[in-house]
Amino acid sequence: MTNHHSKVTLKDINAAAERLKNWGRWGSDDEIGTLNNISPQDIVNAARLIRKGKVFSLALNFDSSGPQNGLWGNRFNPVHTMLATGTDAVAGRQESMGLRYADDMVTMPLQCGTQWDALGHIFFGEKMWNGYDARLVDSNGAQKNGIEKAKDKMVGRGVLLDVARHKGVDSFEDGYGIGTDDLEKCAAAQEVEIHKGDFIIVRTGHMERCLSSGDWGGYAGGNAPGLRFETADWIRRKDIAAICADTWGCEVRPNESADASQPWHWVVIPMIGISMGEIFYLKDLAADCAEDHVYEFFFCAPPLPITRAVGSPVNPIAVK
Repeated sequence: MTNHHSKVTLKDINAAAERLKNWGRWGSDDEIGTLNNISPQDIVNAARLIRKGKVFSLALNFDSSGPQNGLWGNRFNPVHTMLATGTDAVAGRQESMGLRYADDMVTMPLQCGTQWDALGHIFFGEKMWNGYDARLVDSNGAQKNGIEKAKDKMVGRGVLLDVARHKGVDSFEDGYGIGTDDLEKCAAAQEVEIHKGDFIIVRTGHMERCLSSGDWGGYAGGNAPGLRFETADWIRRKDIAAICADTWGCEVRPNESADASQPWHWVVIPMIGISMGEIFYLKDLAADCAEDHVYEFFFCAPPLPITRAVGSPVNPIAVK
């Protein structure tokens, strides 16, 4: 299944940026953007969605079999190193008053697997979210809009929009753009309403296609199905808290623009202030939702509070 859409120009991007800009909406010192849309009552209501105590992890395992293959920047798969082992212990190489133990470490880019983008991750010109100077993200990290500012904010009502299943495909083809109409019709078919402060999770089937074939191909950095540029207006209008997907970058690739790389990113993160989750594993949750026809759930996915980081690995949890 493929679709074709008109090219997005720099004029379109600039117009959308100005039209959808949320700067100053929650004060001149805000650093969490649309996460402000979640109220305490929203969290209480989300907790009431837990009916059967079934828990789903939406994370890929963090290991050497991950999707990174060098297509995007300097990202690589996690490197897991043992610092102490049972072999050491049994061989008598541990001097700890008889204590025998194992210890380990991981070396990894913070956005190499299932992850959140921080609001300091993408710039619009020389600015980032809320009008802060892009140069405030320097060699010491993000002095504004770091991921640690969201460490107690990633909790609320989650909604799965299983657009692939709604459209009758296992996975959209690379380059398929999901438009506003697709999102609206999918929600209607699932009989689920989108509320202010929701965590919206979009399933394209792309990750499952790669896992099934045993080959990541161009998954992390190449072409992919994803959200069209026009959905930025939907995101702003719905006042959701975050947008997540089972692809590496949420938006459709090849991009809809000949003038800009990742044009949707330009607008949704630095201008709207949306939190974005990428590389979410959705197979098990989607199968359960299709079975019981319940597409809303309690969602909890706090980032690691890595000070001044522009992203964080995460193990998102959906509880039904």
